[in-house]
Amino acid sequence: MATKPPKGDPVQDAPQVGEPKRAAAGLPAIGHTLRMAHQQMGVRRTALTLLNVNQQDGFDCPGCAWPEPEHPHRAEFCENGAKAVAEEATLRRVTPEFFARHPVSDLAGRSGYWLGQQGRLTHPVYLPEGGDHYEPVTWERAFDIVAEEIDALSSPDEAVFYTSGRTSNEAAFLYQLFARELGTNNLPDCSNLCHESSGSALSETIGVGKGSVLLEDLYQADLIIVAGQNPGTNHPRMLSALEKAKANGARIISVNPLPEAGLERFKNPQTAKGLTAGTALNDLFLQIRLGGDQALFRVLNKLILQTPGAVDEDFVREHTHGFEEFAETARAADWDEALTATGLTREDIERCLRMVLESERIIVCWAMGLTQHKHSVPMIREIVNFLLLRGNIGRPGAGVCPVRGHSNVQGDRTMGIFERPAPAFLDALEKEFGFAPPREHGYDVVRAIRALRDGRAKVFFAMGGNFVSASPDTEVTEAAMRRARLTVHVSTKLNRSHTVTGARALILPTLGRTERDVQDGGEQFVTVEDSMGMVHASRGRLEPAGPQLLSEPSIVCRLARRVLGADSVVPWEEFEKDYATIRDRIARVVPGFEDFNARVARPGGFALPHAPRDERRFPTATGRANFTAAPVEYPKVPEGRLLLQTLRSHDQYNTTIYGLDDRYRGIRNGRRVVLVNPEDARALGHADGSYVDLVGEWKDGVERRAPGFRVVHYPTARGCAAAYYPETNVLVPLDATADTSNTPASKSVVVRLEQSATD
Repeated sequence: MATKPPKGDPVQDAPQVGEPKRAAAGLPAIGHTLRMAHQQMGVRRTALTLLNVNQQDGFDCPGCAWPEPEHPHRAEFCENGAKAVAEEATLRRVTPEFFARHPVSDLAGRSGYWLGQQGRLTHPVYLPEGGDHYEPVTWERAFDIVAEEIDALSSPDEAVFYTSGRTSNEAAFLYQLFARELGTNNLPDCSNLCHESSGSALSETIGVGKGSVLLEDLYQADLIIVAGQNPGTNHPRMLSALEKAKANGARIISVNPLPEAGLERFKNPQTAKGLTAGTALNDLFLQIRLGGDQALFRVLNKLILQTPGAVDEDFVREHTHGFEEFAETARAADWDEALTATGLTREDIERCLRMVLESERIIVCWAMGLTQHKHSVPMIREIVNFLLLRGNIGRPGAGVCPVRGHSNVQGDRTMGIFERPAPAFLDALEKEFGFAPPREHGYDVVRAIRALRDGRAKVFFAMGGNFVSASPDTEVTEAAMRRARLTVHVSTKLNRSHTVTGARALILPTLGRTERDVQDGGEQFVTVEDSMGMVHASRGRLEPAGPQLLSEPSIVCRLARRVLGADSVVPWEEFEKDYATIRDRIARVVPGFEDFNARVARPGGFALPHAPRDERRFPTATGRANFTAAPVEYPKVPEGRLLLQTLRSHDQYNTTIYGLDDRYRGIRNGRRVVLVNPEDARALGHADGSYVDLVGEWKDGVERRAPGFRVVHYPTARGCAAAYYPETNVLVPLDATADTSNTPASKSVVVRLEQSATD
């Protein structure tokens, strides 16, 4: 039985279920947006704030990383972006009096939704060893506490510095600079949990671990394949770009185990047509089994090779390496294996092939539905093979488009937040700042959890995010965090991670994107990089939630001055006063940021260079784009079991729960649901509305259980199921990760359904 939440915490395990929607956005999205914004901000603050989101003189949405168009709409935000803004710009406050009323033992029993709804943190607070209440602490004392614990370490590598994707370029650059001057590359980040497989595959095959398209390429494409992605919930403004692409003649194929309302029909709330009929986006829906995407693209590649004139032989000859080995492997692809792995029919795949062959310019977009499997890296490599065959990288309207999550997750990596930094980046740091940064690779997220679990790491410092709820194997992760000497979280709001502490704990409140940042050098702005490599400024407009708040750059600079002391060679005080001085140093360290301050002042910012896109130059080990050959892999599921994917509800962004509805899927007022194909559910003996425990099965023999989930008969692919995270992260083993990237395999969890005691 799941423990019932305390009084006043909404019950999340008694959902109401209706029919899934067949369209996204429209008038319901407008109504939901305004209602939630009004609840958090009031009428006047809602208008002032939302009209500044994603504007050239405003602030970057703290939600997803979808790029802004050249001429943004005055209401250039989506429903979920508005929710993110509303929760940051809320009038609700979490003060020291709140912590006096609520001991940590009480907060630990609250839901993530309840914690987030309490409002903005206003004061730094400290949980002393043996205590059960956070208590107010001065900033000076907070930095002293961190310094005490770091000074007591036997090595800097016993400290872990985690980063969320909401951190600005300036803060991220300072953060990694502090960690490396301290002497460690332990810089895990949220990319390790979500998108690392894309970077691993793309770095090997095209030489750049980022997408190769800009927004205008979508508008020029003939065919866009959207695989393992739900734009309607996770990147809603992408639907506007797909609508424009359709208007320009593009066709769209979606590849997903679940039908997604936004890809079926998009009702653009910014147009009259959108508020009435909307636009059907899908031209073909391939309802693939979880993890079958590599097999799909492999058999497509086989068929392309068999079609006279289909291969761009000039491009292959002039720009690629490894074609013969790849072609031999692709020609040997087995149809029966492809149909088993994908769950598709031969007719489905041949129809897809016809659309491919009729298209000169093709883009493949994907997200976490592809990046969180054991075989994610070869899966994405196979997509690159598919695009290389017809010359679809390095020309307008074509390329790879991994869609990132948080608004600056890509920028953080560009700024050096990486546990395995390139030698050239470290060389540039050493030349610019005059200290020798460490060269040994640090911990990614999974290795950091192991190090905390095993006592090899003792201090955990998080710049944003909700590490405990974002990480796999919840019980293992929580036990690991509790072994730390000190846990520190730089945050805007409460979350689950604040209740799972080391012997000592700090919560350090920081400014949000929406708020004015005034330093001794005057009013400041920060910068972010979107999912397509565009860099632009972000300027908060609201007064801070409280006078005690510090900006992220200020927190890093003051922490560094206290921990590193007078021996530091970095001008931390200068950086805190004027962020332009940080950008001057970035310009000399990070390629593509030359003349940073001048270029970011231009409307719309600037695009970072991308050699495959800009020059058809591939900076790989071979100097060419690399075809790859690997065995086809897909999950094998024992009889009587299902393959579970973890996913978000519509009232959710990453681990932040804005509400208890998932209205596009017909779920209201609850989160503990498991979506199961009706035929599978009946075969397993589970009626719609019955309650089950989800029991994870993995090779280590450890039973992992998520209790009390309502079965929802839902049109998923056969053999597959879906449920929301973080509730199901408990089922994802720490050691079940993607080969090469080490990303948790959260999209292919073998489970059995057991009748629940709640039924």
